[in-house]
Amino acid sequence: MQITADLLHGAVELETTERGVLPHRVPAWAREQANDPQLAMVESQPSGVRLVFRSRATAVELDVLPTKRLYLGVPPQPDGLYDVLVDGRLVEQASVPGGDVLEIDLATGSAERRAGEVGTLRVGGLSSELKTVKIWLPHTETTELVALRTDAPVEPVVDDGRRVWLHHGSSISHGSNATSPTGIWPALAASLGGVELINLGYGGSALLQPFVARTIRDTPADLISVKLGINVVNTDAYRLRTFTAAVHGFLDTIRDGHPTAPLLVVSPVLCPMHEDTPGPTLWDLSALSRGELRFQATGDPADVATGKLTLNVIRDELARITAVRTDPNLHYLDGRDLYGEADNAELPLPDDLHPDGPSHRRIAERFAKHAFNGPFAD
Repeated sequence: MQITADLLHGAVELETTERGVLPHRVPAWAREQANDPQLAMVESQPSGVRLVFRSRATAVELDVLPTKRLYLGVPPQPDGLYDVLVDGRLVEQASVPGGDVLEIDLATGSAERRAGEVGTLRVGGLSSELKTVKIWLPHTETTELVALRTDAPVEPVVDDGRRVWLHHGSSISHGSNATSPTGIWPALAASLGGVELINLGYGGSALLQPFVARTIRDTPADLISVKLGINVVNTDAYRLRTFTAAVHGFLDTIRDGHPTAPLLVVSPVLCPMHEDTPGPTLWDLSALSRGELRFQATGDPADVATGKLTLNVIRDELARITAVRTDPNLHYLDGRDLYGEADNAELPLPDDLHPDGPSHRRIAERFAKHAFNGPFAD
């Protein structure tokens, strides 16, 4: 059967392709404004997107065309995982072989695509009872959905009565270094909070773009959080003066569509290399020569005096901005309350920038405790 929008949760838009449909997390009009290959890659990776239906099916097959990334000179990354849940219980984790391959040369920034074949996710042995099936798509692989086959009729789950939480952030929110799509911290936090997730975490691309603010403005949601700052430092995108104006404008636009929704601003988690050192962040070429993916800060701390941004500067400014805005439903959370110095000593960032799977769980548990017992409480 053809996959339609009412079977997909967490996507902003579906694009019809030659093979099937491609979930997007940025709408077409915004993608046209962006003209950004990095954003184009990450927004089409379906982090938080899941196929959801009710059925008595005992067997499910999903044909997909994934796009896998291959970094030249570095051991291949593991294939993305599909997490299959039945009535909230994980029953299957599997990868789909094949698909297109995007070869990326990190030393030069060039990329070349090799075409591949459609693959199939197969799940069998399910109960014949009426049940809710959720197939969470890989958060690291662009995934065209070609066809869904089942041995019993399916029906969409349109509204289960749960509140919708829309979250925007960077690669950590996207799920970098998490091992599976339900293991990214927003998915874990959504499960703990009993809410429906729309994850607008874009790896390397949370840059206070106006079109992202307008996307949030126009997307129905009950609860909103925005995790801001790390990509601004990574790309050396703003100085303090322009950062302040961009944050206010971003929040103003969100409020145009969600004037009273609880809105939580979250500053960056601890990242030692950028606490007091500005960006840009670059690949560590010496690590690449050893076949490792690591990052390094290349800015000069002395430039903070002239307006360059570090994580400590950004945290102070986000706290100040949220305090001066006359908005009773606007809240602030210091990201170090989610992952701080003690956490880094116990669970260091494996590539010096992104947390690992256990850290994602810790961040999720702390966010859920803070948000769903506080600004996001019923």
